[in-house]
Amino acid sequence: MIILGVDPGLTRCGVGVIEAGAHRRLSFIHVDVVRSSPDVSQDLRLLAIYNGLVDKIETYAPDAVSIERVFAQSNRNTVLGTAQAAGLAMLAAAQRNIPVALHTPTEAKLAITGNGQAQKIQVERMVTRILNLNRMPTPADAADALALAICHALRPAGALQGGEREEHLTPAQRQWADAAKKATKRRINADRGM
Repeated sequence: MIILGVDPGLTRCGVGVIEAGAHRRLSFIHVDVVRSSPDVSQDLRLLAIYNGLVDKIETYAPDAVSIERVFAQSNRNTVLGTAQAAGLAMLAAAQRNIPVALHTPTEAKLAITGNGQAQKIQVERMVTRILNLNRMPTPADAADALALAICHALRPAGALQGGEREEHLTPAQRQWADAAKKATKRRINADRGM
């Protein structure tokens, strides 16, 4: 399965492409940053991001697109541009009937490091190790895009596919799956009034 990760941004939009093979073996394919100039109008910036994302999707033909879920930030202009870029990635994928998954930064950190509160450098080091890269991807947007693609590949939903057994899960996958089970159990108990 080819997964294209997107770390949305209006100035720099990270794009990372990996392949998830048998037994969750992950292989690096591509990493880049789609850029737009802050010196042009916002509509032209969005067009540049959209065209860059379309080019990556058409070049690498992913089976899924994993995008960082946008959350509130203190700078309203930043969150608006980030949300717009995320929407463009969703649109480009939807136009090609490619499934889209949204993952929070905490989910990506947990999938990569086993710690949802990991520091950026810890995530970058683990991305480098997981994909067997010679050096950390730069800039940070590129590493974050790869982390989102890895997160999607390692997500617990569907973790046991096609005859895979639980012993093939990484410790982070097991921890995440256990946390998801506990959260589901808490929701069921709350619904029952327990």
